[in-house]
Amino acid sequence: MRLRIELGRQTLQLYASDGACIRRYRISSALKGAGEVEGSGCTPRGHHRIRAKIGTGAPAGMVFRGRRPTGERWTPEFAAEHPGRDWILSRILWLCGEEPGRNRLGAVDTMRRYIYIHGTGDDQPMGVPLSHGCIRMRNRDVIELYDLVPAGASVEIVE
Repeated sequence: MRLRIELGRQTLQLYASDGACIRRYRISSALKGAGEVEGSGCTPRGHHRIRAKIGTGAPAGMVFRGRRPTGERWTPEFAAEHPGRDWILSRILWLCGEEPGRNRLGAVDTMRRYIYIHGTGDDQPMGVPLSHGCIRMRNRDVIELYDLVPAGASVEIVE
């Protein structure tokens, strides 16, 4: 299986080993656009792999901080109590760049930048770039994707 993320279309497609597209999801990538440099707030391009899967068995809406579940669950009321928080919810697919000098090692290292595919609050729009660099998805979608893809799966991010 492999993933293809198209930033211009704000979509993520999941392809089976025979090349057939088996799922298509709306996503939200970086508000600041595409880019690889640490601290840029941009979504990195190029070839990546899913380095780690975090959140197996967690309930939908589980809040993660530092890749650990907090025990809190996202609700509109809870979100209102914590304005401006960048919600990482339900599941985390942690990406690792595969191209040294482009998205791996040094100041462009995707994994060291903590770039994930993750769930976000239900109040956040999809199809609109608004993240701080990660790929945001609806909680139900990221849970489904998480269950379908193995660690090590290829992820291509293109403009």
